[in-house]
Amino acid sequence: MAKAESKVDAACGCGNEHDHGNRHEHKHEHVHEHEHSHRHGHSHDHDCCSHDHGHLHEHVQEDKHEHIHTHGEESMGDTTRQTLPLSGLHCADCAMKLEKVVAGMNGVARVEVSLARSTMSLSYRPSLSSYQDIVRKIRQIGYDVAPPQDAGAHDGKRRSEYEESSTIRQMLKFWRSNRKARTTAFAGLLFIAAWFLSLAAPSAGTVADIGYAMAIVIGGYAIARSGFAALASRVVGMEMLMTIAVAGAAAIGEWQEGAAVVVLFNLGETLEAFTMDRTRRSIRSLMDLSPVEATVLKGGEEIRLAVGDVVVGDRLLVKPGEKIAMDGRISVGRSFVNQAPITGESEPVEKRQGDEVFAGTINQHGSLEVEVTQVAADSTLSRIIRMVEEAQAQKAPTQRFVDRFAQYYTPAVVLLAVVIFAVPTLLFQQAWEPWFYRALMLLVVSCPCALLISTPVTVIAAIGHAAKAGILIKGGAHLERLGKVTAVAFDKTGTLTEGRPSIVAAVPFGGHSREELLRLAASVEVLSEHPTAEAVVRLAREEGVAFAAGREFAAYAGRGAKADVGEAAVWIGSSRWFEAELGLAIPAAGRELINRWEEEGRTVMVLGTAAGAIGALAAADPIRASSREAIARLSQVGVAGIVMLTGDNEGAARRVAAAAGGIGWRAQLLPQDKLAAVRGLMQQGDVVAMVGDGINDAPALAVADVGVAMGAAGTGVALETADVALMADDLGKLPYAIRLGRRALGVIRQNIVFSLLVKAVFIVLIFAGKSTLWLAVLADTGASLIVIANGMRLLRTRKADTQQAHWQPNATITETQNR
Repeated sequence: MAKAESKVDAACGCGNEHDHGNRHEHKHEHVHEHEHSHRHGHSHDHDCCSHDHGHLHEHVQEDKHEHIHTHGEESMGDTTRQTLPLSGLHCADCAMKLEKVVAGMNGVARVEVSLARSTMSLSYRPSLSSYQDIVRKIRQIGYDVAPPQDAGAHDGKRRSEYEESSTIRQMLKFWRSNRKARTTAFAGLLFIAAWFLSLAAPSAGTVADIGYAMAIVIGGYAIARSGFAALASRVVGMEMLMTIAVAGAAAIGEWQEGAAVVVLFNLGETLEAFTMDRTRRSIRSLMDLSPVEATVLKGGEEIRLAVGDVVVGDRLLVKPGEKIAMDGRISVGRSFVNQAPITGESEPVEKRQGDEVFAGTINQHGSLEVEVTQVAADSTLSRIIRMVEEAQAQKAPTQRFVDRFAQYYTPAVVLLAVVIFAVPTLLFQQAWEPWFYRALMLLVVSCPCALLISTPVTVIAAIGHAAKAGILIKGGAHLERLGKVTAVAFDKTGTLTEGRPSIVAAVPFGGHSREELLRLAASVEVLSEHPTAEAVVRLAREEGVAFAAGREFAAYAGRGAKADVGEAAVWIGSSRWFEAELGLAIPAAGRELINRWEEEGRTVMVLGTAAGAIGALAAADPIRASSREAIARLSQVGVAGIVMLTGDNEGAARRVAAAAGGIGWRAQLLPQDKLAAVRGLMQQGDVVAMVGDGINDAPALAVADVGVAMGAAGTGVALETADVALMADDLGKLPYAIRLGRRALGVIRQNIVFSLLVKAVFIVLIFAGKSTLWLAVLADTGASLIVIANGMRLLRTRKADTQQAHWQPNATITETQNR
């Protein structure tokens, strides 16, 4: 989409962002659900000792991510784009109605209302509809624009108003600050007073009716205003249904029923708003993690500065027990750091000079000096908060289906109510009053609020809970897919293994020396960032071998690498690549040694020039301590297929697979082979999660139903591109995440079935003449509250979720090697 340069329009003085130029807006919404995975730089696949040192640029498009494009083939100049914080938004029906009404205003090109974030993002032309016009329209419908939040929301400046306060105190504060809550309380008191009067003095019925009428007027004014404002934009919302029901009750003299409808409806909306606000605080609490100020060392002095004023390159002093204020790298000191707020790790991690630290984590013991590497707004914590908020705002597939269903459901019910009243009275000459009353009850009980809120509240709660556990789920669609996973494919290096291999043997061939072998190997591998390449360079330095970086570096994906060292071209890679593709000879003794190493499960690298092989190196990468247990737990949560996909040799693959619990494996795979293997699992009907480091194996991660990146806290690429990011290098988080996805799916289904069941039961009661108007309202409101409360259960951590599963020798892990 062509997009003009954005800039702040100083002339208008509003501080909003404007587009001056030709901007092509598209009014209709596309849900493309695709992912673009791009990989640049020196990435490697050392699983087979082969290297991918070059610029591998992969573009994979699959049905994955939801992207909303605003189209309209209209060249628009002077377009303002703005995000408004809303107050009073508490249900999906409210969001849909608000979106439709504002979208119908003249000059408004695009509107998106996020229930999770309680915001409205829109593009509009101030010359046709001003900012004040839009705010006025929002207020007419019964909502308001909240004061703008602090621009430092993601740099630790914003604090939760509810921090460390009890639920009762939170509720009292909410009722004091919320205008609708006060109106509800006043109307409720009038209703209770009139009800007691009618019980104590039945003869004072007229006075009681006046009390009921006052409750209707006070509590129902905002409802009616909102309903008619929406109707003017040709939107029939639940406020309009309630207004018709209350007016109808008053018309037939049922003042008590009408007042009960108003009070119960307002009470339900107020409680829904409160509970939704509590759900949203699952992310606000993350904002409290980062300190507001930092101690900066300048000119030998300690200066306290707001984190927003700290710049890259500043040095922070972090004393024992203090929170680290900014992302950075330790320049002086050594300590243990509690990284649980970012990664969910239960134990503090030892940090020393050169190690990365993250804003919001806690320095436990020693004093540290930290060089700032990211400004506050770009810190890992800030990005996590932004991504989780965006993820919570994305609609899950179930929610999109329910939204479409509700678009037809509400008008159909209104039509059915008209039929219920008209047919018996006009065709069968029955008394109109009982059928009119039943039609009113049907309008009330048909409100789709409980149905519409059933999915988003669950998604918001689950994603917020996962973020606190160090698991970043990028949206409702990925949460649902995670809950349906039946097979998991693992990368080996850095996923099932530690990802920090060491060279266990280096043997020269044909009279060459060990020093020459290490010098040439290090000259090529120093240009690489892969752990195995680092192991080669590390060994050369440990043995005091002098070397210089080669020239004309080139990489061959899944095979190896080449560089010019001195006057000779030097290759390093797999033995298969050397013999089958390069045509370079490996002596018989060397071939025998390589075969033995491969049978022992070592990763083998052959080094040579155009004259032939100079020598070979063997690397070993120990399996993670958590891998076997995590795989056992995956089986326990119902994952039937578990397979390891590696570019390494068969011996190494066999060794790691056996150590991980006898899982299936596929060896000597190039990146495209891994992609094909994942597609093969998907074609067999499995819902596949691919687990890797987020940089290597990008095509396989992108094509899988769910791409899971390991250790994303220190990897910006993984954090940005993965569907699910495990912030720590902890495989135990994967079964935890899948269990959470399964729970979320179960809760969504429970909520939908319960919402529809309540409506079905009350429709039967209405036709049987066994219901009343106020009972219908109570059922609708009660269903909404129960659905919200059920979804909010996912905010709580169950003991079974955090309990470490113990390895069971008889646990069945399906062998998937031949699948």
